[in-house]
Amino acid sequence: MTEATDENPVIVAGAGPVGMSAALALHARNVPVTVFEADPEDRDRPGSRAIYLHGATLHTWERVHPGLGEQISDAGLLWDTRRTLWRGKEVFSRTYDNPGGRGKFPHFTSVPQVTTEDLLLDAVDDAGIDIHWDTAVEQVDSRPDGVTVTTDDGDEYEAPYVVGADGGGSTVRKEIGSEFEGEQSENAFIIADVDEVEDEDERLPMERLFHYEDPDVGNRNVLLVPFQGGWRLDIQCFDDEDPEELTTDEKMREFVEAVMGEQYEDNVDWVSTYYFKQVIADSFVDENDRVLLVGEAAHLLAPFGARGMNSGVADADEAASAIAVADRARTDGVRSAEVEVYGKRREIAAEYNVGAAGEALDHLRGDNPATILRKEAAASLADYFEVAGEWLDDAPYGPHDSPPIVSLGQY
Repeated sequence: MTEATDENPVIVAGAGPVGMSAALALHARNVPVTVFEADPEDRDRPGSRAIYLHGATLHTWERVHPGLGEQISDAGLLWDTRRTLWRGKEVFSRTYDNPGGRGKFPHFTSVPQVTTEDLLLDAVDDAGIDIHWDTAVEQVDSRPDGVTVTTDDGDEYEAPYVVGADGGGSTVRKEIGSEFEGEQSENAFIIADVDEVEDEDERLPMERLFHYEDPDVGNRNVLLVPFQGGWRLDIQCFDDEDPEELTTDEKMREFVEAVMGEQYEDNVDWVSTYYFKQVIADSFVDENDRVLLVGEAAHLLAPFGARGMNSGVADADEAASAIAVADRARTDGVRSAEVEVYGKRREIAAEYNVGAAGEALDHLRGDNPATILRKEAAASLADYFEVAGEWLDDAPYGPHDSPPIVSLGQY
């Protein structure tokens, strides 16, 4: 059986946060690894993107590269207040004395993804892991004894295993014949980054705000979350709207002023629109148990509950663990079983996460009569029963528990 060596390392396709996490997790398990990335080293990846990092993710990074979890945690911020409004009226507010908890790492940190990626890149460099920039994977041919990877310049590489971390349009996934199954949201969502204002006296309180049917923005659902250096503003579009018409500079200034105040209206840094997909690859591993999919190559989730990148890092860590054991197996049966168990475990996790995010998405869309009645009833009772307001506050993010698999609390 082919084994990982310095001359024949495991190949990770993709140098996003999940791909770099996989590389660090393999290196921590003493498995030689190299990374192929299609983009150039000076790539520009705009937008804050995945800003909410779970404590379990910080623990994973700390475990595979001591000091990394602490660095990323320190680079982010903790907001201490959750607040929810219903059609202009506050229905829930809670401020925590210690929002981060009392463990080594906080329950979460809020940091732009570009900062996370920079710190991961530093860790990869510190570990001596090579990243081959401008190197796109074009073909993946797996065999019972290994994998041949062909890049866009025609070069061929032999590897004992390949980790596909090359995103939603994954070439690796397509090459092993795995296909996405699922659906796309009917509503579009506008997502904008808004820079913090310089005058501290004009800044908004450091709180996460969700507003059901905000009358100041045409009765749209609105989410506002702080991160280090700015704010994430999410606005739901209606079914019959063209989201591109709502993202002009003029319209975004109107939205920002209505939600955040006129002091922020000229601080929009980045705007994008999405129809969220809820899809899972029909297989996370190839037929020879040599190629493993992780992150968005394996699943795409609506962002509610921040399960996307966090679950991708959990994929990466478990994939590395499976490869480390398989690479040292004395029999092919044991080797294959380790990889297959990885696939089944993470498929279960992905199904759970898609369901949880979908539950939140259905709640937000509000087109189910029963859901509408529940929300209206909770809003009317919120002044008298805190649990009603707390349900309205929690529901847009889906369940808080982890997938039903034995793990280290990872999504």
